[in-house]
Amino acid sequence: MMTYTRAIGLVADKIICALVRTLALSRIHPNVLTFLGLLVNAVAAVLLARGRFQAAAVVIMTAGLFDMVDGRVARSTNQVTAFGGFFDSVVDRYSDLVLLMGLLVYYASINRFFYVVLTAVVMTGSVMVSYTRARAECIIPKCKVGFMERPERIVLLIIGALFDRMAAVLWVIAVLANITVIHRMLYTWQETRKLEAAARASEPTEATSAQRL
Repeated sequence: MMTYTRAIGLVADKIICALVRTLALSRIHPNVLTFLGLLVNAVAAVLLARGRFQAAAVVIMTAGLFDMVDGRVARSTNQVTAFGGFFDSVVDRYSDLVLLMGLLVYYASINRFFYVVLTAVVMTGSVMVSYTRARAECIIPKCKVGFMERPERIVLLIIGALFDRMAAVLWVIAVLANITVIHRMLYTWQETRKLEAAARASEPTEATSAQRL
């Protein structure tokens, strides 16, 4: 049975697929799309700094389209590269921070010192969620545990801007982002202990094999 959410999802997917085909035919480079997304988020940040939250929400959603299509365009045009993935990740971090900088300017302009600090905590948590995963995956295969990743943070910012509940949204992100960081630290600790135990267990076998030789 077709539900409303399923129908909306199918329509949205068709629109995105059509957009991807159009962009692929235009031969625009995926990295250009990624950078354009950053520029659109910068416009949203200016709107947030001026307190125009609902307009900013619409612009953030527009920027999200670039975020959704750049990878698809890269795959459909056989332009997937290691640097492209790296560039996308770096630009995503800038996009996250530029939006929060807009909020910092807004709260500073209306003399809400507490919310300036809260936004700074959100900025720290947002960066650390990404950093802990990147650093953990240098020593373990995967570290995708935790809830508050970038898509969730962006959706919450859009909701906060649209419905004028930004203060509540900042609290949610501040708490859950830092819980996600702690979760990833604990998970990495557990996984590294398993790897170290496996390495220690293999040492006697290797030593015995060396003695036989």
